[in-house]
Amino acid sequence: MREEGPLALRMRPRSLEEFVGQPDLLGEEKPLRRLITVDRIPSMIFFGPPGTGKTTLALLIASTTRAAFIQLNAVTAGVKDIREVVEKARERWSLQNRRTILFIDEIHRFNKAQQDALLAAVEQGTVIFIGATTENPFFYLTGPLLSRTRLFVFEPLSSGDILQLLQRALADEERGLGKLELEAEPEALQLLAERANGDARTALNALELAVFIAERSGGKIKITAETAAEALRSRAYSYDRAGDDHYDMASALIKSIRGSDPDAAIYWIARMLKGGEDPLFIARRLVISAAEDIGNADPHALVLAVAASQAVQLIGLPEGRIPLAQAAAYLAAAPKSNAAYLAIEEAMKTVEERSSYPVPPHLRGTGYRGAARLGHGKGYLYPHDFPGHYVAQLYLPPELAGKRFYRPGVEGYERQIGERLEKLRRLREEALAKKARPGGAAAAAKKEISSEKREE
Repeated sequence: MREEGPLALRMRPRSLEEFVGQPDLLGEEKPLRRLITVDRIPSMIFFGPPGTGKTTLALLIASTTRAAFIQLNAVTAGVKDIREVVEKARERWSLQNRRTILFIDEIHRFNKAQQDALLAAVEQGTVIFIGATTENPFFYLTGPLLSRTRLFVFEPLSSGDILQLLQRALADEERGLGKLELEAEPEALQLLAERANGDARTALNALELAVFIAERSGGKIKITAETAAEALRSRAYSYDRAGDDHYDMASALIKSIRGSDPDAAIYWIARMLKGGEDPLFIARRLVISAAEDIGNADPHALVLAVAASQAVQLIGLPEGRIPLAQAAAYLAAAPKSNAAYLAIEEAMKTVEERSSYPVPPHLRGTGYRGAARLGHGKGYLYPHDFPGHYVAQLYLPPELAGKRFYRPGVEGYERQIGERLEKLRRLREEALAKKARPGGAAAAAKKEISSEKREE
């Protein structure tokens, strides 16, 4: 009878049949399940959020395999410990013809030297290595170690999975709460399951706490929804400002704005703020989104995003959350265009792939003595001297004449920009096609613009 330890520890499954969740990994005929069943365990990494069964599955493997099972924790183990395990594994294989599985929890805490100490043993098969981590292994583990292991990704448990575990704990008389005179409202269990954030450990520990703080009447314990909510209040909020959460939620925020969903955008801002994210980081994401995803479809978007950033600097939190929400809602609802982003990307690519063309003489600076003698500015036509403040002349290097980088979209204000630019580009192309002298080209442009004005 296992009565020591918290409820989550006592209720760990004793077989694969008791394991709940991860159907993509452990469902019938799934590769990992087959490998465990036939005792052909490869070196592998278990990556996923807390409370999703990584350590539990490693311990189940320990109970089913014929191999020796050694467990270390990366917080306390060092290179010396690894070398000792490898040496004993080598002896065990030589003398007993028995393999060794080395399980290291929190493997992301190992530095490069510690990870390198594993490489030869893993590659030669001296040990079968299983590492568990809540952090993205591509950020924390070395390429050589990753290449020698198989990666299995654990997903947060569904509320249905967690509800099943809670009901099992309530019914189990040996390890769970089955011997208590306990009544749990369905709403209370549903609340625990939904607010556990996919973490079975959080849900089971909250259930155990609810038992302690619940009202007792005639020796009977009753867990209500209010009791469950109170038990959950002490749970830690899951958010890592330096890890996956930081990048994933920032990505979700940007994609929600790009997808014109203000509700989702504000939700992700709330998640990030609740987790202690720097509000200025969020403000910078909004400024980027305003320029990249909205651009000139609504020029006010960038103005509002920058204003929100300045407001957050001025007033800080908690009030700073309001201009962030205002800006996010406006950006999400605004018409979208990524024309400016595509334009600078194409221009940067052109600069990288083609020659560094000189500035045409008529565009060169004239603000210094001797510039005129060098021919700088000669032939330049001052647009404000012409009707409509426009005159057709070449502004790109001649080798790039006619090249288009900025292609306005048809949403919002950018439609008007596109229509105006199309007129001006047509005038420029027609004027330059005549191959006239600058004065002649200017006269032709003047005539066409004046004609357009009369028509309007």
